[in-house]
Amino acid sequence: MQLFLGTYDYSMDDRGRIPVPPSFREALMQGIVLTQGTPQRCLRAYSLDEFEEKASVYLQQPETTQAGRDLRLAVFPTAQHVAMDAQSRILIPPLLRQWAGLERQVFVVGTGDSFTIWNAGDYEGAAALAQERHLRTLGAE
Repeated sequence: MQLFLGTYDYSMDDRGRIPVPPSFREALMQGIVLTQGTPQRCLRAYSLDEFEEKASVYLQQPETTQAGRDLRLAVFPTAQHVAMDAQSRILIPPLLRQWAGLERQVFVVGTGDSFTIWNAGDYEGAAALAQERHLRTLGAE
């Protein structure tokens, strides 16, 4: 499994395309699945293999239960298959772009088994808060 690491500051073009970081590209050759990064207002991107593993876990919840129906309704309707173009960019579908508030400047952030795509202002605030919480946790140990 490839780990997605690092933070990249990119500009999204007028059509909604962003570059894929060079170190991520090989792991994403079979395809990419974009989802809402709920509860955070960002997008989460998985390699096709990784998303299929996650989906198999989600689908273990029976559809006959409320939890199973809720999980399916929360995850699958907004998930989108995307592919890299010849210039190693991905086109972010308008609905997901709007949901995450993506504008010209975006951050692509490695999160281990996936990566996230953030509106620049939202990312800076979320990263500062996460760092603060992390430092508090370290101080408590």
